[in-house]
This record gives sequence, C-alpha cells and structure tokens, in this order.
Amino acid sequence: MHDTTARIITGDCVEALREFPANSFDLIVTSPPYADQRKTTYGGIKAERYNAWFLERSAELLRVLKPTGTFILNIKEKVQDGERHTYVLELILSLRQQGWLWTEEFIWHKRNCHPGKWPNRFRDAWERCLQFNKSRNFKMYQDQVMVPMGDWAKTRLKKLGKNDVVRLDSRVGSGFGKNIANWLGRDMAYPDNVLHFATACSNKNHSAAFPEALPEWFIRLFTQPSDWVLDPFAGSGTTNTTAWRLGRNSVGVEQSAKYAKLAEQSLHALANRALGENGHGKANPNNGDNTIRESPHPGLSRGKIEEHSIDKVADRAGSQKSLFA
Repeated sequence: MHDTTARIITGDCVEALREFPANSFDLIVTSPPYADQRKTTYGGIKAERYNAWFLERSAELLRVLKPTGTFILNIKEKVQDGERHTYVLELILSLRQQGWLWTEEFIWHKRNCHPGKWPNRFRDAWERCLQFNKSRNFKMYQDQVMVPMGDWAKTRLKKLGKNDVVRLDSRVGSGFGKNIANWLGRDMAYPDNVLHFATACSNKNHSAAFPEALPEWFIRLFTQPSDWVLDPFAGSGTTNTTAWRLGRNSVGVEQSAKYAKLAEQSLHALANRALGENGHGKANPNNGDNTIRESPHPGLSRGKIEEHSIDKVADRAGSQKSLFA
C-alpha cells in the first residue's frame, strides 16, 4: 500500500511555495497566463513587465524543484503590431541567468487548432513546451514514452545496404552517427520532440485548459509512481487529475478561487469514479472545514493559505480508495 495525494491550494504561487521546503518536487509542469491574455480571468500581465513578474515566481520554482527534477513551461509568443513579440525569448535568457539550464524545447503541435485567415501570417498550430533543469543529471524515463516504429520500418529495414550494418558517422562532421541495423526486430522507437496532441475539446469551464495528454506525456517521461508533481498555475486542475490517475502525488496552486474549486471538484469526481469501479461506494468530500491535514510529504501541513485536499490510497493491484481527511 502507498499513499497518493492530490492537493489544490488557493493563492498566488509566489506566496504559497514559500511554505514548502527546498527540493520538494520531481516535476513542475505548467502553463501560466500568457502576456496580455486572459484579462478577465487573471487581470492580464503586460509583456513589458512579464519577465519581472514571472522571475519572482520561477525563483520559488527553482528552490522547490529537486536537483534531479525537471520544469516544463508551456508558453507562446503573441502577435503585436504585425510581428511576434520577443517576451518569451527574453524570458528564456532571463531564466538562464537565474540559474536554470535550458535543456530542451518541445513543440506541441495542436492537431485541431482553430481555422483562420490573417493578411500576413497563418494560423497558430503549435506552442512551446520549454524544458528547464537545475542540473544536467536529471531523471528521465525515455522507455515510458516510446512510440510504434511505423510502416516505414517494413520497407526501410527489409533490405539493408553496407552502410546500414555499421555505425555511419555524419558526413557533415557533426559527430552524430547511426546504425540502421540496430532497429531490426524492434516494434517501438523513441519519439522526437514534436508532440501531436489535439487541444482540449472541452475547456472544463476554464479559459485556457490544455489537454490531459500534454501533462501526461511529461509525467510519464520525467517521473515514476509516488513522485511529486507541481502545477503552480493549476487552472481547472488538469495536471493534478492526470498525475493522480497515473499514481503520482501532486500539488496545484491556483489564485482564482473559482478555478481552484473546479480543480477540487474534478479530483473528487475522479476519485468517486475510481471508488465506484472498485465497489467502495461514493466518497464524501465534505469535511466541514478547510483546515490543512497531515500529509506524507514534508511541508504540506501548514495553515497560511486556504487549501482543499483529496487523498487516495492505492494498492499495487490497482484498487483505489479515497480518503477525504
């Protein structure tokens, strides 16, 4: 038996995270408000002051992330006066100065993006998912996100030439090489850094919900069961419900009380479905107050910020029981 906890905190992450000890989380995956967007939801942050606003929060993220952990930032530049704004590029440079390593950039290709027409550009069909780390020695479980080899392997590997059965170094002197014969008999391959996921078909009553497939891919790649996942801009709780479903502990921080409540309700609904499937009846989330309960994770018992919590206990056979302390 092991405890799995999902917890939603109502508040600004810059304040909420100060209550956590250093090196608490294995993965941070989030999509913050973009510059000058979601004004009715979050007030809108001007592009000119976005870096200062975000760096105050990323300093706390740097502190609470484990040295072996990873930070995934989903963000996209806006168009202003007919050209792309540079605030995301400026933020990347500022994060490096803050102490982050910019390890990789994944592209989220939105397969069902909205159609449109503009005089000087095409529709946006992708967003950045930037990978940052505290050190070069971070945890990564590549086998967990392998993909089928595809039909190309049937023809490409059917008849190998002399250069396919030895390591063939790049002719441009890049230092890279390949041995095609290594892929004989394999059904799965490692993916590339372009992720093809549809956008959320239902926005879950949130103005900018991303699909569960996006955090799920990174959770599988960078964590193991019982690890800790943080979303400091939790929104309607997509990261937290996904982490819970995958057996990871999680914390979500959301400054909007409305969306924090939605996140909590999503977690309760997920837990109730699991209880029903396993014959345990229906969980009762009403505990009569909003006090902080004990958690197996250090630093999660504190009382400065309003918090709603849902705990799950899962055995190795996969049966689930929810505990609403």
